Amino acid sequence: MVGPWLKALSSSALASKSVNFADIVRSRRMSRSFSDQSVDTSVIESCIDLANRAPSAGKSQGWHVLLLENEATQRYWDVALPVERRASFAFPLLLQAPVIVLSMCDPAAYLERYSEPDKKSTGLGEGLDKWPAPYWTIDASFATMTFLLALEDVKLGALFFAHSNEEGLRKEFSIPDHIQILGTIAIGYETEGQKRQGRSADRIRRSVETIIHQKNW
Repeated sequence: MVGPWLKALSSSALASKSVNFADIVRSRRMSRSFSDQSVDTSVIESCIDLANRAPSAGKSQGWHVLLLENEATQRYWDVALPVERRASFAFPLLLQAPVIVLSMCDPAAYLERYSEPDKKSTGLGEGLDKWPAPYWTIDASFATMTFLLALEDVKLGALFFAHSNEEGLRKEFSIPDHIQILGTIAIGYETEGQKRQGRSADRIRRSVETIIHQKNW
């Protein structure tokens, strides 16, 4: 039998964890201005490890990342934002981010997993067109969001953004054609200099009442 003091302790611990998580969610923002201070690789790897615990259909685990650090990030920017286009770029300190991560997923991992004996009866291993939704993208998005929250927890700024010149990026980094690139994440220590918000920052956040539909739409 659990004593009242243990119940109280457990409730207190859960409440504490809940508050901490809520703080992380509320404080997370997209950062667009970074210092050039290096980030310990082990910190990034620990955040990726946490993100890898996000849900994955059948534990297919199709999420992948391309990790570029410090000087290697220049290869990314040379392709995605060539020098001749940088003069008019609105967020120049974004280019100082010491870490660039491309978040990607492998749809083939889902076909392989659902062709295994315990999943074969679903028929989902027969082709990507058999799936009611692109779970490879969904799962990789779960992992990406978890990654962003993990970065916030260790006080690192991050910006997820749509990549440009995908063909060039695939060629530069030898990314196979069947791998889906979700987007790019710039990571580093946020700086106050030129700390300009995105155009959507002032939009009013929807209330819970406008999100929830009960019984019917």
